[in-house]
Amino acid sequence: MFSILPGTTAFVFLALGLFVIKRKGWTRVSASFLFLCVTTFFWQSTWAVLFQVKDPAAASLLVTLGYLFILFLPTSIYQFLSEISGARAERRYVYGSYGFAGLLAIVLLTTNDFVSGYYEYFWGYYPKAGALHFLHVIQTSVVVGRGLYITWLAARQAHHFQRTRLNACVVAMLIYFFAALDYLCNYGVEFYPPGVIFILISFSIITVAIVKYGLMDNPAALAASIAHEMRTPLATIQLQASSIAKLLPELYRGYQLAVDNQLCEPLIRPRHLERLRSVAEDIQSEVRQSNAIIDITLASANGGFSKNYDLEPHSMSESILSAVSSYPFVTDERGYLELSIDRDFDYIGSGSLMRYVIYNLIKNALYAIHSARKGRVHIMLGRDRGLNTLVFTDTGPGISADVLPHVFDDFFTTKREGAGTGMGLAFCKRVLVSFGATIACQSVSGEFTRFTLSFPEIDAKLMQHGKAGRDSVLSGAASA
Repeated sequence: MFSILPGTTAFVFLALGLFVIKRKGWTRVSASFLFLCVTTFFWQSTWAVLFQVKDPAAASLLVTLGYLFILFLPTSIYQFLSEISGARAERRYVYGSYGFAGLLAIVLLTTNDFVSGYYEYFWGYYPKAGALHFLHVIQTSVVVGRGLYITWLAARQAHHFQRTRLNACVVAMLIYFFAALDYLCNYGVEFYPPGVIFILISFSIITVAIVKYGLMDNPAALAASIAHEMRTPLATIQLQASSIAKLLPELYRGYQLAVDNQLCEPLIRPRHLERLRSVAEDIQSEVRQSNAIIDITLASANGGFSKNYDLEPHSMSESILSAVSSYPFVTDERGYLELSIDRDFDYIGSGSLMRYVIYNLIKNALYAIHSARKGRVHIMLGRDRGLNTLVFTDTGPGISADVLPHVFDDFFTTKREGAGTGMGLAFCKRVLVSFGATIACQSVSGEFTRFTLSFPEIDAKLMQHGKAGRDSVLSGAASA
């Protein structure tokens, strides 16, 4: 009877983990969730058997086996929360926590200092805490608390839909954490361990979050899918605008002749006529801007972009001029830019990806200037500490000190809802890392924001030897 709940919970979690992997594929998020589910499965299924055995020797073996999986459970929760919140910087701490759990596992298997035998309760055998068991309790509190905090923080900074998913995840894992009440039984408090109830409630919330809110879905991939579908209607609009641009001058000339010869009344006001003459170009400009945003979104969402683009030598000043000339500026936005690009240098990379990086930085700078209703954008090439640099400085509102450390995080944005996805700067950083370059941000709130892109020096001789030379250059750039 006492084994029914843990046994049911074990197989429910295993089924959910396998379901997620089958439906969502193998990603960092789905893999971390599968590990959480598998660990829960072995923990609860071992306890289901433990509560049924009557042989002390078998109980002793099951106590050790069950706790071997419990040791890694808190870190698996921490890993899942750090992946679902996109906190890549947490990974080194996750690995450290797994390492600590591994040390405790060695203590568990070789001594009685972690688990010192078992209790015989009314429902069956249960592990008895040893002298070092408190270390695991402390680790559980620290890593799960840290995971809940970073997920809560990510939810506060996320857009509405992502915030709903992360909040559901925080609630589910917080309830799961209450399963730690079972530790009281390890210290001689005799009551049927209630953790399984909290685990089942947590499971229900996670299931709803997955099915209803797409908890395991990749927002970037979804955005890319939507962006890709927009290409066809935009192409149609551009084609129609092109037709209007060709025919409108003749229609305009015919209307003017009819008015001049008093064949019709001048019912259209002159200013409306002037506006009509530019409407086709305005439509095409909006389409170009939309296509540029789609290109950025698709490139940002493609985690394997470095495999799809050839990395070759390019002139940075030419990349800047190409990006600026093709960027879909609105009204007088081009006038905000000041270029100081005489000190040209070559970099190893993809011209297309570099153009998207420059697009992103221009877009962010212009957004900041418009929101502050002041400022300029200065783009400058230079050299610093043996590295070639591309520096973007805008004298807009700046970035506050508490926000600055997060600007390169996935899906982090300070823009109003609907104005940004939080993918742009994270994309820029990934591109530059693939080039062997770096990007850093400095800012003073109310004064300026500066992005410094640093590129390694390239041996000019190697650039003249075709593909073989480029491969050597790439190898050198990667190790620089």
